[in-house]
Amino acid sequence: MRVLLLCDDYWHPGQVPIDGVGPLKAEGFQFDIITDAKEFSTDMLRDYPAVLLSKCDETSAADGTPWKTEEVQRAFIGYVEGGGGLLAVHTALVAGKQTEALDRLIGSRFTFHPNGTPVLVQPLKPHPVTDGVGAFTEPDEQYRLEILASDIDVLTASYAPGQGDEEKYITEPYHNAPAWLCPACYVRTQGKGRVCVLTPGHHLAVWHNPEYQKTLRNALQWVSNAP
Repeated sequence: MRVLLLCDDYWHPGQVPIDGVGPLKAEGFQFDIITDAKEFSTDMLRDYPAVLLSKCDETSAADGTPWKTEEVQRAFIGYVEGGGGLLAVHTALVAGKQTEALDRLIGSRFTFHPNGTPVLVQPLKPHPVTDGVGAFTEPDEQYRLEILASDIDVLTASYAPGQGDEEKYITEPYHNAPAWLCPACYVRTQGKGRVCVLTPGHHLAVWHNPEYQKTLRNALQWVSNAP
């Protein structure tokens, strides 16, 4: 299966997802990689059954110029509604100033994360995306989300223990938080297409965890409606 991988921004070097999907090549996946969004054309979408988006609204790690224009957002919506598959991972959930349409296609947006900590990822229900996937724990950023779509089906939860003293939850709310259970994987549909979202994925160790690798494989097959 050919997959278009869009990655690389200031806080999330593209080499992490590039190396992260490496093991999937042995399972028949071919990844065409774009790290500089100036090289992306909306016409490319028609050539792929699935797009793996692991990039926020920054052209590249060295260029913070927004790239998710209204045209780009309309193209992604049309791609999914026409039957394309979108797998949005981690930094893809970081909203830009004018990415409302794409955020709503994805179904949520990042609000904050506590300090990096061991995060437990636990499947919740049977689904093709969670088929054969077990629980795992890796150090990561546990994303807290604002849910934007009413139809999200949460398949996997993440748990991170509380951090810091109680008073720090008020003085440093971004990086200190009590224990929390959050969506780690969910799916939704729009038109004829499918969307899957994975919130873990800041560190390469997460991508290379065998259970996460199974989730990636399953998710790409599911969003592309592959047999």
